[in-house]
Amino acid sequence: MIYIVKWIFVTPTPIPRYITTQVERGNIEKTVLADGKISAFKLVNVGAQVSGQIKKLYVKLGEEVKMGDMIAEIDDLKQKNDLKQSEASLASLEAQRKAKEANLKNYQLTYNRQLKLVKKGVGIQSELDAAEAQLDSIKADIASLDADIIRAKIAVDTAAVNLGYTKIRSPIDGVIVAIPIEEGQTVNSVQSAPTIVKVAQLDKMTVEAQISEADVINVTTGMPVYFTILGLPNERFSGLTLRAVEPAPTSINNETTTSSSSTSSAIYYNGLFDVENPERVLRISMSAQVYIILGQAENVLSIPTNALQRKLAGNKAMVFVLDNDQKLSEREIQIGLDDNVNVEVKTGLKEGDTIVVSTFDGSMIGSQKIPRARF
Repeated sequence: MIYIVKWIFVTPTPIPRYITTQVERGNIEKTVLADGKISAFKLVNVGAQVSGQIKKLYVKLGEEVKMGDMIAEIDDLKQKNDLKQSEASLASLEAQRKAKEANLKNYQLTYNRQLKLVKKGVGIQSELDAAEAQLDSIKADIASLDADIIRAKIAVDTAAVNLGYTKIRSPIDGVIVAIPIEEGQTVNSVQSAPTIVKVAQLDKMTVEAQISEADVINVTTGMPVYFTILGLPNERFSGLTLRAVEPAPTSINNETTTSSSSTSSAIYYNGLFDVENPERVLRISMSAQVYIILGQAENVLSIPTNALQRKLAGNKAMVFVLDNDQKLSEREIQIGLDDNVNVEVKTGLKEGDTIVVSTFDGSMIGSQKIPRARF
């Protein structure tokens, strides 16, 4: 008798292969990214307050200046003549007042004499009235001259100030960063105040970070901030603090109060902070990549954010843990700071645990069972 053994093989379901990661210890930082522009901490446009020809420029581009240093000189002939004319007018008025004061004494004596005669009954009342009228008139003339003298003194002071304006001095310590005029050029201060030079303090710089309207609601003054520049991409300028967040976008300067049209352009708010610049590495108008730190967690357990299978209430979430025997189990953990790349693990895992992120074929984790062969 012949026995035939029939083996029936069932194609086994392939064992799922997982993409895993280890629970590691490290730092997590949640930030707001913003484009920034570097400007001088203080920039002063030194202008001319009087009109005239630039007779002399005393500075060069990039030169260091101190407060009070001479920057430029405007031809002062007109201002000198104005001062002399004002002084002459003042002197004329003061001379007229002295003459009136002399007449005042004579009129006062005449009035007193007529008053005594009238009181004795030998004087004439009409002569007393005429003397009183002359006395009142000379007093009024002197009062008018006093007012004219005050105006003349103001004119002298103004002329003296204008003469001083022909010598332009630096209002601050700083560096000459721009000279928009040339020696010999005529400036006109009547229409607008012309800029002679621009002086900037470069030992400290201000960074203006453009924060989008979606992020600005999470940003407040006092937050830590750092930035990088194109020339030194691997160097971080850190240890800084956000000084202010402007309440309105810069575009408000170009808008009218009566305008009702809407715009589809993005809205940005300037966040301001200052950085010391002793070596003058940072320059005006440089671009900066700014990071505003919303939260930090140092030396904490973390896993990739996409390893969270689902989030639960109360800052809890579910993950799949793969043990040494390749057994898969679901575990509830408590999470903390999430920077959208890594998330802090407060409880539920330990350093070195293997966490399943996903499967290679994209199937659901835990949906496949270990296959068995059938005879």
